[in-house]
Amino acid sequence: MDVPKKISSWRDYQRKLQRAQKNDRRKRFILENSKFVLPIIIGCLIVYGAICGSFGSLFDDTKKAQAPISVQKQVKSQKTAPASSFKKDQIHQFLDSGYFADLQDNVFEVQNNGRHLRVQTSIDPALQNYLTQKLDRKNSSHIGIVTMDPNDGRILSLVGFDKANPANNPCLNSSFPAASIFKIVTAAAALEKGNLRLNSKLRYNGRKYTLYKSQLKEKRNKYTRTITLKEAFAKSVNPVFGKLGVLHLGKTQLETYAEAFGFNRGINFEVFLEPSQTVITDEPYQWAEIACGFNRQTRMSPVHGALISATIFNRGKLIEPTIIETIRDEKGAELYHSQPAVVTQAFAPHTSAAMRELMKTTIRSGTVRGTFRKYRKDKIISRLEIGGKTGTINNKTDDIKYEWFVGYAQEKGGDSTIILSVLVAHQKYIGIRAPQYAIMAFKQYFKTQFAKEAPSSLANSG
Repeated sequence: MDVPKKISSWRDYQRKLQRAQKNDRRKRFILENSKFVLPIIIGCLIVYGAICGSFGSLFDDTKKAQAPISVQKQVKSQKTAPASSFKKDQIHQFLDSGYFADLQDNVFEVQNNGRHLRVQTSIDPALQNYLTQKLDRKNSSHIGIVTMDPNDGRILSLVGFDKANPANNPCLNSSFPAASIFKIVTAAAALEKGNLRLNSKLRYNGRKYTLYKSQLKEKRNKYTRTITLKEAFAKSVNPVFGKLGVLHLGKTQLETYAEAFGFNRGINFEVFLEPSQTVITDEPYQWAEIACGFNRQTRMSPVHGALISATIFNRGKLIEPTIIETIRDEKGAELYHSQPAVVTQAFAPHTSAAMRELMKTTIRSGTVRGTFRKYRKDKIISRLEIGGKTGTINNKTDDIKYEWFVGYAQEKGGDSTIILSVLVAHQKYIGIRAPQYAIMAFKQYFKTQFAKEAPSSLANSG
């Protein structure tokens, strides 16, 4: 009888030893990892407190018994939601501009933290590929063509060419002088703060495309010319806009409207977008340079050029661009879905009609009247209302001519609209001009749009 007792005691003793060893190992683990465990515990307490604080206000004292149930539901929903859903400003951390250097389709795949992601873009493949094929790579160092839907900021094409760096997309680079595109900013400020109207009479001396200090004086002689604000904008008359900057607006208003139009501020985009820059000093002549775009220090990107043009159709609102519609993981779970967003109110809603008229006048009788006149009877162009603004300036060494066209095209009597921004850096010889790229883009886009309505009517439009 003693033997079984001894055996039983021995087994019990062994079990006690095993339990003691497990306890010792557990204690050592906790001690060794306390520096990690403690922050986790604190983090859990913070999260718990936040949850309780957020939802405690939803329940009054008469329903305290139900509160734990509702909180439990909320916590459960958090657990089932995608663990790493993305915000717009987080995407460019793993999706750099290289993915858009030679984009040919509206869907591509990417790896992120060991996960396989499927990216759906807003790109119109037909328009993207058409414009890519039309690029004049021989005579240009840089080309950027951006088309966009003004209603929600969706980028339809992001066509870029950088002769020195094929992996770069110039559409995203804010390194190009804005030139006379800044006259859009000045015009809006003049209409709202300068007590001017489209038909206000303005005077200037000298040539249209120069800007001397003597041209900024309010003087009248037999050489003085009179012009309306609308005409001065359409023909891009530098001394008129220089005088607006000095005599009507000044430093404060120029700074205010520049920022409202997106200069000197970051613009949220799924791809990193360099901020456009302008520096306004205390020197009045420099105000004149800024106001008319007669300087190389005010710089912007083609994407920003499209956003500026889009304000016309958004009642003065500067909207955020978007090029990523959705991002899904390998299981199909949605990690990102784009939403329209407003950056700022660039100008008052009632100013939109006047700004639109300025843009239309540029096409009808301004700097590009000759280019667009050739297409007055075109089967597609003739059905469109087109507005725009041009800008041209050389680099310091005069071996590069920067040329801009920003504008829009809208179906007459319809709602279909496309926003466009084109930047071309011409080299020794002038190849395809920025307005010509605009016409190509308008024709290609609306050819598709009109074909959906009446396929047979455009069979021979080309």
